[in-house]
Amino acid sequence: MRRYDFLMAFVCIVGIIYIYRLFNMQVVNGANYREQSEKRLVREIKTIAPRGNIYDRYGKLMVSSETSYNVQLYYTKIEKEVLNENLLLLANILERNGDSYYNNFPINFEEMVFKNSEDSAKSWKKSLKLDEDTNVEGVIEYYKNKYKINQTNMNDVKKIIALRYEIETNGYSSYRPVTLAKNISKTSMLQIEEQSNHLAGMNVVTQPIRKYLAGNVGAHIVGYVGPISSDEYESKKELGYMQNDTIGKTGIEATFEDFLRGENGTKRVEMDSTGIIADEVETVDSIMGNSVVLTIDMDLQAKAEEVLEKYVLKIQNGEFAEKFSDARAGALVVLDVKSSEVLALASYPTYNPDEFTDGISNTEYQNYFQNEDRPMYNRAIQGVYSPGSTFKPLTAIAAIESGAITVKEKIVDKGRYDKGHRPVCWIWSSYRGTHGPVDVATALKVSCNYYFYEVGYRMGIDNLSKYAKLFGLGRKTGVEIIGEAAGTLASKEYLNSLTQIDGKERTWMIGDTLSAAIGQSYNSFTPIQMAYYIATLANGGVKGELSILKDVISVEGESQSGDYVDSIIDKKIAKEKQEYGNLNISKDTLNAVFEGMRSVTGETGGTAYSTFASFPIEVAGKTGTATASTGSANAWFVGFAPYDNPEIAVACVIEHGGHGGYTAPVVKEVMEEYFGYNNDVDEKMTMKSINDLIVE
Repeated sequence: MRRYDFLMAFVCIVGIIYIYRLFNMQVVNGANYREQSEKRLVREIKTIAPRGNIYDRYGKLMVSSETSYNVQLYYTKIEKEVLNENLLLLANILERNGDSYYNNFPINFEEMVFKNSEDSAKSWKKSLKLDEDTNVEGVIEYYKNKYKINQTNMNDVKKIIALRYEIETNGYSSYRPVTLAKNISKTSMLQIEEQSNHLAGMNVVTQPIRKYLAGNVGAHIVGYVGPISSDEYESKKELGYMQNDTIGKTGIEATFEDFLRGENGTKRVEMDSTGIIADEVETVDSIMGNSVVLTIDMDLQAKAEEVLEKYVLKIQNGEFAEKFSDARAGALVVLDVKSSEVLALASYPTYNPDEFTDGISNTEYQNYFQNEDRPMYNRAIQGVYSPGSTFKPLTAIAAIESGAITVKEKIVDKGRYDKGHRPVCWIWSSYRGTHGPVDVATALKVSCNYYFYEVGYRMGIDNLSKYAKLFGLGRKTGVEIIGEAAGTLASKEYLNSLTQIDGKERTWMIGDTLSAAIGQSYNSFTPIQMAYYIATLANGGVKGELSILKDVISVEGESQSGDYVDSIIDKKIAKEKQEYGNLNISKDTLNAVFEGMRSVTGETGGTAYSTFASFPIEVAGKTGTATASTGSANAWFVGFAPYDNPEIAVACVIEHGGHGGYTAPVVKEVMEEYFGYNNDVDEKMTMKSINDLIVE
């Protein structure tokens, strides 16, 4: 009984203590505790990590992240009239310093007209329960009343409406802010902080913004970043992505997203009920992403883009013998012969990646994506074109290596070939002439179709497609840029694949083989594939692994390249299996083909002799004029230099360029840049160390 009495007494005492403490907290000191609670409202603010830099092979900075200042607003317990006064103060600070704030209100305040079409404006007014004939002034008056705006100056009213509309459209809460302005000046940032007591709930946050230092140069390589889409967010939110994140959309930015993206930090701050920051509680620093070093030579890249555009316009305007007004686009690729590294990868027309960083406007979007010239399209890795006569060196290799012909054997050009669909040599169709008896080197020099019809017929399509595959044609090269096209290779297998798609039976005909032997039929390759094939040829038939990646380096300066990086990238680009190493092409075969390509640029009668006659370095090349499905023929030039010790391989195509010879000057000027024959070429830097790159 005593034990029970003792237990009951203990429970009563504990209960009295708790009641006393509750009374003390809620009644005696309630006001004080409520005030402290309001002052200790803790919010977690994410600090966005800067993305890693992108460098060229010599350590030249191509893409970086710079600090920007953004204005955010949290919901606070203040009257709407006070909110309006705060927003007006913010707008005036920004405008005074030349900065802007978001204004997505559907009325153009300067011209006092609706921004959208008449039907869209009527639909919008209907959603507001306004008469569809309500004019601009009537809509403004509606919003003035809705937002309880007491200001009488119409300019002030418009500023408040713009910002209130942004808040209403995007929503906000005590823990999720709405962004009112981005990338404001440091002057505005300081003035906003000075006026923080009059800007309840407003906070200036620092956020990195992507800067493409070379402008348009290399745009198709590095790609661009933009606000994460809803689909992207859903698939990546478990990886730590937020709804207002920026993400790589195309190019290197997309392929290396996992490495370029840094680790966001966290700032926990105390705020009072009006949203004024009282104190910082804890900070977890953000960590910058890894940097990516490319194999690209930015000087060479800039030159490639410059001359590609120049000659597209020359052909278009008829500055050569003929005018081809539909010549409006092209691509050029330069590879290092020994390493198979990409030195330049140009596509024209191009675009400015800076325009996408904060989200492109609808007008700008339409300008890009409805442009029939498709400036966003990376023709160097996505454009597929019949190679025309630039395929003939490959046909020659396949014919000799399969035993269909010898390097010395001559075939008599009779003008019209009497098998298949009875095609004719170009010299017959142009002049009713023939090339007479020609061996492989001469056939390449004068681009004799008749010769290649005959060797194609002798070896058959299976041998031809076998060697084309070995050289990487009709399959992805594995360049580390998402979106590479595979192209198509003329073969019985490809014909069967078409039958599997549509069920229509097809038979491989002799005429298909004849067309394939001169680079037509189903042959359709990307410029980077063509450069890869020429680089392998120039390297003595030794095929390297093509790459645009030099290294991935951490903030600490440590190389991250290796199996881990390779496995992630290979999966992203869906890399296909290639046969690397020595393709075992005989020396006699290579010498015969080399000699033919050298005579194209170095001997009278060669199809590119007039372009390279005075060039100080001996070049091996091949022109190509390939029939297009519509419009003028596509123009090609492929080649390598120096002839006796190849360093670079180049492939250039100009859509509807008319004649292959018109692309030869493009390659010549790019080679002048590479070999230092331009007066403005600076001496190349040596490859910087990893630590040097990080320090910069």
